[in-house]
Amino acid sequence: MQKEVLLDILKQSEMTTQFAFHRIGEANTSWRLNEKAASIGFIYRHVGETMNLFALMLGTPTEVVNTTIGATDEGQAFDLATSRKLVARGYGVLRAMVEDSADEDWLKPVETPFFGTVSRIRLFSHALFHTSGHAGQIALTLARGTGPESSGNGQPEAAAVAAGL
Repeated sequence: MQKEVLLDILKQSEMTTQFAFHRIGEANTSWRLNEKAASIGFIYRHVGETMNLFALMLGTPTEVVNTTIGATDEGQAFDLATSRKLVARGYGVLRAMVEDSADEDWLKPVETPFFGTVSRIRLFSHALFHTSGHAGQIALTLARGTGPESSGNGQPEAAAVAAGL
């Protein structure tokens, strides 16, 4: 039953975060909640990278390179398609990890650079909480943020709406 519970928790996380993630488009990746906040594109790339890097700490190899943890958003552009693939891959590796792990594996310790030694389930749950927190940031920025393509109140200009972005 534990495996089913973890898979349901993961499924709910993915479904909930997609309400924000599916609204990200090329026209709003540069939006920020304020001038000091990170852009939607930076946050979304951060989510994709960290999901895969958390999985690495849990024993799943990855070629994903950190470009956002501890970094400042200075307006660098991130390819949206790549970010989408990173997030999808992150959910996929977490799902495979749940499917392939024995119940007792989740209590085994894992060393992390941020929290010290924690159980695998704590790191797994942190990955989901971290992702949902940033999905909330993105949702708020979509609702209230500003960028070159916005009207200043989080609402895209008519051209972006007409283009389906």
